[in-house]
Amino acid sequence: MTQLNAETALPYALKRIGVLMTADPADPLEAEGVLNPATAWGPDGHLYLFPRIVSAGNVSRIARARVVIEDGVPVGVERQGVVLAPDEGFERGARNAGVEDPRITFLADLGVHVMTYVAYGPLGPRPALAVSDDTVHWRRLGPLHFAYRPGLSTDLNFFPNKDLVFFPEVLPGPNGRPCFAMLHRPMWELDWLRPGEGAPAPAGVTDPRPSIWIAYADAGAVRADLSALTSLTHAAPVAGPQMPFEEAKIGAGPPPLRVPEGWLLIHHGVTGPVAKGFELSHGSVYRAGGILLDALDPSRVLARSPQPWLSPQIREETEGTLGNVVFPTAVEEIEGIPYVFYGMADSSIGVAALERTAP
Repeated sequence: MTQLNAETALPYALKRIGVLMTADPADPLEAEGVLNPATAWGPDGHLYLFPRIVSAGNVSRIARARVVIEDGVPVGVERQGVVLAPDEGFERGARNAGVEDPRITFLADLGVHVMTYVAYGPLGPRPALAVSDDTVHWRRLGPLHFAYRPGLSTDLNFFPNKDLVFFPEVLPGPNGRPCFAMLHRPMWELDWLRPGEGAPAPAGVTDPRPSIWIAYADAGAVRADLSALTSLTHAAPVAGPQMPFEEAKIGAGPPPLRVPEGWLLIHHGVTGPVAKGFELSHGSVYRAGGILLDALDPSRVLARSPQPWLSPQIREETEGTLGNVVFPTAVEEIEGIPYVFYGMADSSIGVAALERTAP
C-alpha cells in the first residue's frame, strides 16, 4: 500500500454545522438514542435519513426520516417510521438483537439502493445487505459470504465484521473483471466468544488492530442475479491504524466520494481502550479523518489525513450513551456542497460540511 502523508496531498476539511436529530423521549423505540445514519435520495426528489434507533436493552432498528433543508442546509428531520427491524433469526440471539449502523450506496449501474448493515445475531455482529428501488421498501439479500483465500489461511466468515460500505461505481477487480467493491472491517478477537481463542489473525497480518479491508463482487454475476452482491472475493487489507488519532482502530465511514484526486474515504479513528465482545468502549475517543484511495485501484492508499478533521467538542458529541464520539456514516451533495452526516456520542445525529482547502 503506497501512502503519501503530506497534508497538502489531502486538501479537505470538515466544518461542523450542528445537530440534525435527537432522540424523541416519547418514543420507546428511541429510548437509548438515534445515531449513525445512512442517507438516500428518494424518487420524489427528497433526501431521506436512515438512522439507527435504539430501544431499551440495546435493540436497534433502522428508521426513515425526510431531511428538512432550509437555504440549502440540512436543519432537521420528519420521522416516517421503521424500515428494517431485527425480525430474522440471523439478526437476533437469545439475549440480544439488532440491525445496526447502515450505509446506503446508490448503484447507478443497477438502478438500486444497497444498504449494508450489521446484524447483531447469536454470534455477534455480522455483515448483511438489503436493497430498495424506492427507499421505502427494503428487501433483504441476507448475510455476506467471503470466498476462501488460501493465502490468508483462515475463513473470514468466522469473524465479526462492521463498517461495510460499497463504492458507487463499477471498478476493475484484482482479476481484471468489472466488480462492485466493498470496504469492511473484520475483527480478529474471539476471546469474547470462546475464552482462550485469542485473536487468530489471517496469515500475513502482523497488526491485529481492526483495520479497513476491501472485497469484490463480480459485476456480471450481480447483473444476472442481484443476490450475487452477497458473494465477495479477493478480500484484502487496505489501511490500518497509522496516525495518532487512529491508535486503537479505524473503520470506513460514508460511501467513498469521487474527487479529482481519486476516491475520498471519510473514516473514523479511535484512541483509548477497545472493548471486547458486545461491550461499549467507554473511555475511547472517536474522531473523523480522511483517506485517499486510487481511482482505479481502491485497495491502494495515496494519502491520509495526519490530523483528524472532526473531533468531539460540543456537548452532544462528548456526552451520551458513549461519550466522545463523532462517527461519520453518510455524505450527500446539497446545492453543490457535500454534507457529512454522523453519529454523536451514540445518542444524536450531527451534520458537517466537507470543504476543499486548496484549489
